[in-house]
Amino acid sequence: MFTGIIETIGDVRQILSKGGQMQLVVGLGRAGEGIRAGDSIAVNGVCLTACRVEGGCAAFDVSSETLDRSNLGRLKPGAKVNLEGAMSAQGRFGGHIVQGHVDGMAMLTNIRKRGDFAEFRFEAPAELLSQMVLKGSVAVDGISVTVAQLDATGFEVAVIPTTLKETTWQTARVGDVVNIETDILVKIVKKQLSAILPQQGLTLEKLKDHGF
Repeated sequence: MFTGIIETIGDVRQILSKGGQMQLVVGLGRAGEGIRAGDSIAVNGVCLTACRVEGGCAAFDVSSETLDRSNLGRLKPGAKVNLEGAMSAQGRFGGHIVQGHVDGMAMLTNIRKRGDFAEFRFEAPAELLSQMVLKGSVAVDGISVTVAQLDATGFEVAVIPTTLKETTWQTARVGDVVNIETDILVKIVKKQLSAILPQQGLTLEKLKDHGF
């Protein structure tokens, strides 16, 4: 499990294609301290298992499912990636519950600078947007952010100077494709309500009728 607080920016050292799958070698920087083979690291928000660790780098086997759902297949040698090691049992939450199980991708369509701050807009599929709530949490390329605006085609987040400085968003450009993991709590509630109210529109009256 992760928190969406990025530890450092790593760099892609090598990419090896393996019959529809891939092995990704990443320079870990300070995120590599104490990392051993078998440990989990979130790379751009994707939970990967280190199969080999040496010389400050880790190799990760990436499945075809992960390549289909994430932007890892778009990476090139030299690309920068967000890194976060798995949270320890004694760890402290700084962001929100992030599983590292990416739900899909979105595209950065607008950047508005507000002094040292910025506002990013992303366009995303309806399925992902239906799992977000205004002022709720979402992980974008592994970064825990708050949904500031939400509509039928996309969502917006406000980005603080620290996030701009310490993540790959320091070089973000319109057209970037990013990984999205929606909040697990929203997904659980949505699934339960869908089971309770099949094929029905959700209204305040229907929620009250069912004890909410």
